[in-house]
Amino acid sequence: MPFRSILRELKEIGEGISNMYRRGGEGKHVHRHGKSHIAPECSLPPSSSSSSSSSSSSSSSSSQSRWANLPPELLLDIIQRLEASETSWPARRALVACSSVCRLWREITKDVVKTPEQCGLLTFPISLKQPGPRDSPIQCFIRRERVSSTYCLYLGLSPALSGDMSKLLLAAKKIRRATCTEFLISLVADDFSRSSNTYIGKLRSNFLGTKFMILDGESPQDSSLPLNCKLQQRVHLKQVLPKVAAAAANYKVATVSYELNVLRTRGPRRMRCMMHLIPISAIQEGGSAPTPLKFTNYLNEHVSTTTTTTSDSKGRKPEIVEFDTNDTENTQESSQRTREPLVLKNKAPRWHEQLQCWCLNFKGRVTVASVKNFQLVAAAEPCQNVSAAEQEKVILQFGKIGKDIFTMDYRYPLSAFQAFAICLSSFDTKPACE
Repeated sequence: MPFRSILRELKEIGEGISNMYRRGGEGKHVHRHGKSHIAPECSLPPSSSSSSSSSSSSSSSSSQSRWANLPPELLLDIIQRLEASETSWPARRALVACSSVCRLWREITKDVVKTPEQCGLLTFPISLKQPGPRDSPIQCFIRRERVSSTYCLYLGLSPALSGDMSKLLLAAKKIRRATCTEFLISLVADDFSRSSNTYIGKLRSNFLGTKFMILDGESPQDSSLPLNCKLQQRVHLKQVLPKVAAAAANYKVATVSYELNVLRTRGPRRMRCMMHLIPISAIQEGGSAPTPLKFTNYLNEHVSTTTTTTSDSKGRKPEIVEFDTNDTENTQESSQRTREPLVLKNKAPRWHEQLQCWCLNFKGRVTVASVKNFQLVAAAEPCQNVSAAEQEKVILQFGKIGKDIFTMDYRYPLSAFQAFAICLSSFDTKPACE
């Protein structure tokens, strides 16, 4: 059978499986967070279901069994060729279809597809939580919808160049509250409910809009935590069952701070980002950043926590789990420096005498002057052994190219979720910083 016909049948099987999964999930209103970063396998309908649904599922399972019985060596060769040939969206969705055929296909596809740090490509939803490539940034753009207060992150150079080929990565909805502003982040643009399995996390500001917390809806894996990280929980739920409180947890993974402009001097905003889960050793020679391989459950039995319970008058604020990196017991000074969290700062612009404005070299990716434009680099001390080249390397850049259109380019050690949340903080009003 020719390779193209095999590919065509794989896509048809994947579309059929996803349609079955959507039909099976219409009757369910309670969703659990995804257990795997690949589309879940379809289960047989219950015995009380109609005969038509059972016959369709049996025919689908019989068609799957034909593909499931392929020799693993042949299957591995097919998926490797597919992964090498499909390097952009929407053609890369064929790999997602392969992972949805059966458990064998799923495991082989997971082994073949590399992380963004290794291959520079985004394939599965878990790729949005993994660090970007080291050599070249992943180029994206953000579209702002003022009417609905939503922000959509797309994979591509710009809307004009990508067009309909743009791949939606993440979406956020801005919600103003009495004491803060929140940006709810989801995998889709029409569902921002925290009970949905598409919920990723959120960004929350303080009253002045000068400090933001990046909250992850997933508990980090033990292997992704720095060695000296301790969990500290602050529960703000009122009269809630323990299981519900645990399911509503948000994990503080980063803090974005904007410097107050008391003297009202001209110039761009000054910001600092503390990445609590990324150690400074990640950008040192031979270092590595935390890389989750799958979505985890909210309940993490392997992590010891210290809980202090408080409640507000309405009991609406969710639980926040913070990571304390100040534990210095029984640690040597040299090892403690490598475990310190990574801190990012905005790159200082230069004043252009002819243009009479502050300028940064965005290498053609930003074309409109805006106070929101920024570039982030590592803020390292001399004792932390970070090379000058690494300190000059732009890890995240964000800027305006048109009305409600902004570019976002990120690289290692940030993930797409972390970079998107940092950029969202620039959209919030900051009268005290300008």
